[in-house]
Amino acid sequence: MGRFTRRSRRKGGPDAHGPGLDKFIEDRVDDLARHGYAAAAPDLYHRQPEDGADMMTRIGRLRDAEILADADATIAHLRALKDTRVTDLAVLGFCMGGRITYLLAGARPAAWRAAGVFYGGNIMKPWGEGPAPFDLTKAVAAPMIGFFGLDDTNPSPADVDTIDAELSRHGKAHEFHRYEGAGHAFLNFTNAERYRPSQAKDAWEKMLAFLGRHLKK
Repeated sequence: MGRFTRRSRRKGGPDAHGPGLDKFIEDRVDDLARHGYAAAAPDLYHRQPEDGADMMTRIGRLRDAEILADADATIAHLRALKDTRVTDLAVLGFCMGGRITYLLAGARPAAWRAAGVFYGGNIMKPWGEGPAPFDLTKAVAAPMIGFFGLDDTNPSPADVDTIDAELSRHGKAHEFHRYEGAGHAFLNFTNAERYRPSQAKDAWEKMLAFLGRHLKK
């Protein structure tokens, strides 16, 4: 399985997920490393053929069981780094990676000290056999932070309300931030139509502060 990894001397290691190992995800991994974290982004598409399929087709081929296996391999990879001592772990992701973050927070609750969900859609839907991420809410153990655009449709504001209420119902520590004038993927500076610089800056600063509070230094 392919991975994109950056290392630092600081303890801790957020596991960053996103829609493939593109320029935006590489930038996020690099920025986490600049802030002192060992960070890795797994290539979740490594099982798929090189058949020129579009992104939505490739996403539709993903299965939660395989994603969990890739996450386990990424955790093992981080802990095996010889020049970096990895202790506490966080998981964060964007778009479908936000959904995967929610999945991992519930399916691997003992692994994480923090979770960051950036506009994760389809949280109420399973990919393949097994429960949807939403159905694992009761098992979530790590504090969670979420970022959502009020103009988004997946997740819609109503979806975010439902997820927020479910986390609250189970007494889960979480904070959600919602941004006016922002839709889906508002942090993605490679997409001029969707990128919202001021909202993106605020969200990323809040994410870094959240990691600083919950990961050992």
